[in-house]
Amino acid sequence: MKHSHESWSGRTGFILATIGSAVGLGSIWKFPYEVGANGGSAFIVFYVAGLMLIVVPLMLAEFVVGRRGGADAVTSIARVASTHGAGKYWLYVGVLGVITGVLVLSFYSVIGGWTIAYAVDALRAGLPDADPQAVQARYDALLASPLRLTLYHGIFMATAAAIVSRGVGGGIEAASKILMPVLFALIAALAVYSMIVGDARAALHFLFRLDAQYLTARVALEALGLGFFSIGVGFSLMITYAAYAGREVNLRQVAIVSVAADTFISLLAGFAVFPIVFAHGLDPASGPGLVFVTLPLAFARMPYGSVAAGAFYLLLLVSALASAISILELAVALVVQRFGWSRIKGTAIVGAGCFVLGLATVLSFNHWSGWHPLAIAPAFSKATVFDVLDYLTSNVLLPIGGFALAMFAGWALPRSLLMEELQLGEGGARRLRTLLRYAVPLAIAAAALTTLLF
Repeated sequence: MKHSHESWSGRTGFILATIGSAVGLGSIWKFPYEVGANGGSAFIVFYVAGLMLIVVPLMLAEFVVGRRGGADAVTSIARVASTHGAGKYWLYVGVLGVITGVLVLSFYSVIGGWTIAYAVDALRAGLPDADPQAVQARYDALLASPLRLTLYHGIFMATAAAIVSRGVGGGIEAASKILMPVLFALIAALAVYSMIVGDARAALHFLFRLDAQYLTARVALEALGLGFFSIGVGFSLMITYAAYAGREVNLRQVAIVSVAADTFISLLAGFAVFPIVFAHGLDPASGPGLVFVTLPLAFARMPYGSVAAGAFYLLLLVSALASAISILELAVALVVQRFGWSRIKGTAIVGAGCFVLGLATVLSFNHWSGWHPLAIAPAFSKATVFDVLDYLTSNVLLPIGGFALAMFAGWALPRSLLMEELQLGEGGARRLRTLLRYAVPLAIAAAALTTLLF
């Protein structure tokens, strides 16, 4: 069985790259506004429960398939399925994952471009006056300019492509060893700053007081969807990363550290955002605009606000970039393996494709803002192309991919494979397999059903 010749230098490199993949905009950008929109601590309860019962088992399953398959997601699934007598059609789970990844990256890169624009504006031109209309006007001006959005989208995508084109060790791992320490330093500093100058008591009360009225199926669905979006399970990304892991790496440790780091950073993001929001009487449930409209207004009222704002948007950029390179690698690994292309050629073609697809998201905020492609469906009567892509990937494709991966690992693969790759005893492998067979797919199916009901 031919395995990938590229590899991580060791456990540390793999862990940092995996954390970088998990800690993206889902942790820094989506987490605060999802928490704000869904009642604070109730959402966190569902989020953590979903991580432990669904996301971690799926991550372990992807790790097992990836290291045993030793190649891109599609090839690894096909190899492992063939070795253990499973049907050849399982490889389409990997195909679905790659398609999902390309769609996600197409709009993810556009949002990543926003972080560049805001970091540049904050550090170069400062913040607008502490006037809600002025702050909103800057946000509206950015979205109304397809040229600016396209430029920053292109810079973001080109940066991610430049890193991936350098390979696993010299590109992805090397970048992760720089980006992750920078990210931790920035978010810790911002959290301390926010807790000092903001309303820390109100933020802690909001995040950790359990409000029973938000213990609903809809909130559970939102939390599960964010877990998929944030950690990156469900579209075979971790299969690709695990293919580069040596036998000496303990996959369980990598999974636990990665998920714990993501959760910790998500909570730090809350500590960095909500004290400022409450100190200035702003709305914690103001949606995606929370970090691009609400926070600039608060920063403008604070001492050294421009510096703090610049650091915050640099943090967003670092987290987005670390995650983007892993999503890009998912598709690049496939085309390099399947078509025999060089890594540089494969990265250039995939990156260019994602860039072109991203133009649909760019136009969703200006020229196409009045176009609602699924207007025939009442639930999507006002949804733009971006809204549809976000919903499709987070709430449909990722859960389907996760469901299929759970079924593959739980039913098509032998328990002995889990024991060997994860260094589990028979009891541990049995419990994991039970989760993959029953709890994980049932939870995902329930979440998908809730989508139709709410």
